[in-house]
Amino acid sequence: MNFSTFVLSLHASAAMHMGLVADPETGKPLPVHLPMAQQTIDILSMMEQKTKGNLSQEEERLLGGVLYELRMLFIEQRKKHG
Repeated sequence: MNFSTFVLSLHASAAMHMGLVADPETGKPLPVHLPMAQQTIDILSMMEQKTKGNLSQEEERLLGGVLYELRMLFIEQRKKHG
């Protein structure tokens, strides 16, 4: 596993907690658990702060893009689900 794969796995985890991923068996969205989604976003944010200056440009862009996307999705889901 490399840094990019790890970031993408956390992205997938946050998306699952926001109910944006379908259950592979039923095809229905997974249950929403916003506190877990927020925790995953916080972990990515901490990683961004702690790795500042130690990442390649590609890794920085990936991490920044993932964080932006997840934050926007989180805001949408919080409006929907409270």
